[in-house]
Amino acid sequence: MRWTVKPIPNPEKVQNLQQALGVEKAIATLLVQRGIETFEEAKKFFRPSLKDLHDPFLMKDMDKAVARIEQALAEGENILVYGDYDVDGTTSVALMSSYLKTRTPQIATYIPDRYAEGYGVSYQGIDYAADNDITLIIALDCGIKAIEKVAYAKEKGVDFIICDHHRPGKEIPNAVAVLDPKREDCEYPYKELCGCGVGFKLIQALEEKLGNPVETLMPFFDLVATAIGADIVPITGENRVLAYHGLHVINTLPRSGFKAILNQVKKETLTITDVVFIIAPRINAAGRMKHGLHAVQLLVEEDEKLAEKYAAEIEAYNAERKDADRTITEEALQLIEELKEQERFTTVVYGEHWHKGVIGIVASRLTETYYRPTLVFTKSGNKLAASARSVKGFDVYNALEACTEHIEQFGGHKYAAGLTLDESCYEAFKNKFEEVVSQSIDQKLLTPEINADLELNLNEITPKFYRILKQFAPFGPGNMTPVFLTQHLTDTGYGKAVGQTQDHLKCSVQQLPDKNFIGAIGFNLGDKLPLIQHKKPFDAVYSIDENEWNGNVSLQLKLRDIR
Repeated sequence: MRWTVKPIPNPEKVQNLQQALGVEKAIATLLVQRGIETFEEAKKFFRPSLKDLHDPFLMKDMDKAVARIEQALAEGENILVYGDYDVDGTTSVALMSSYLKTRTPQIATYIPDRYAEGYGVSYQGIDYAADNDITLIIALDCGIKAIEKVAYAKEKGVDFIICDHHRPGKEIPNAVAVLDPKREDCEYPYKELCGCGVGFKLIQALEEKLGNPVETLMPFFDLVATAIGADIVPITGENRVLAYHGLHVINTLPRSGFKAILNQVKKETLTITDVVFIIAPRINAAGRMKHGLHAVQLLVEEDEKLAEKYAAEIEAYNAERKDADRTITEEALQLIEELKEQERFTTVVYGEHWHKGVIGIVASRLTETYYRPTLVFTKSGNKLAASARSVKGFDVYNALEACTEHIEQFGGHKYAAGLTLDESCYEAFKNKFEEVVSQSIDQKLLTPEINADLELNLNEITPKFYRILKQFAPFGPGNMTPVFLTQHLTDTGYGKAVGQTQDHLKCSVQQLPDKNFIGAIGFNLGDKLPLIQHKKPFDAVYSIDENEWNGNVSLQLKLRDIR
């Protein structure tokens, strides 16, 4: 692990903010590092308000989208809500379809089959619309590159409204409206919305047209928060407001589908991390193992008994997904060793029978072992399909762009992408990708980095300090859980490796000469026990959380690494 500590911000700014808020220097420093320098900005950060959401009509084409939907509602047209099969897509479809059903019964939903149709807008989906007398498709979390498909739909008398957040290509589809804050000609002030976030802005605009405030959309915030967490978009600006209020809805008045999932995992209060690791994988499992419509069905179901039945089915898909993910990861790691590719700059592996629904997860797992840009391929119809994952600081989308001569189609963003290619191009692509990455990657990016916000003394960790720290949540990209570095720690003598296979490190530390001590747990750091034995001094990077044991709550260090 590389350890880096963020630069200390301008001391004058820190001091001014410290005085304005009446907080410790460490808290003021963390805020200034996050770009928060005034009392007003701190207030917006700690108390995210719906008043801070932008006017949806600032988004390019929003007026056209609203006008076309209002026309469809007035004329009783059939509308198809179309979305991708991942969490962002299925929550988007649940959001848009359940909102529109409050205004017309003429709503159908469509999620493409991951295996038969692949990612994004499909010809089958358009044919389905045309065959069922549907004249308007609202596509969510996909469509920004569907130039030919939108033209094909037009020939069949089907209009398109696209709500996407992926990077557009050189050309924009000729749809009635294309809502995407990443369009170069779009001046919308916040560029980092997820697909469900763009869908939310559209229903916000529709409500505004009716003269209703954004508060009327509160029941949909839980879906947006889930998509924000699952899609790993920055939790800053507008996303922070939506995630904050969405979490509140999940924790106070969850929809029947969420309630049914949560009944199975027995968790009281959810953080955005819980949403990412408990709710999102289950929603995703439907599209990975069966069909994304199962997830939409669960998310829009109002009857609690039915929701519980759907949640139990999804729980079974999730168990199946875990098995597949474990088996394929083991096979892929074995393949890397057989091919003697441990020392390359990239991991590119292919298994003909690997389950297409889990190759993205497997790619993430492989980057945990070999920290480098990774692609996992499987057979999909008569093509090969892959999921790509990157390492912090390296743009895998640009690397793929440099290999387009061997690729049929690809899409995604800096850290995650998907592509298809002809089987005959696999070896040439694999070699070209290795060449591009080896020539363009900064070697130090191939060692995982732990970025500490701040150096801290143990005596600065107080209940008051932690109470304020908790209010920095929800955490995520752009506002990560604060990580601290403390030097010259010693174990009080009770350090041990714990867990079934002794993988984890549990200890209690102090920073002498101060006698106070604090508990610490380091997951997967069991092998570091010798570093702390016999009162040997060590440094640690960690975050702070609460440990609940026998009804007692105490602060503890969650160790990331020690040396």
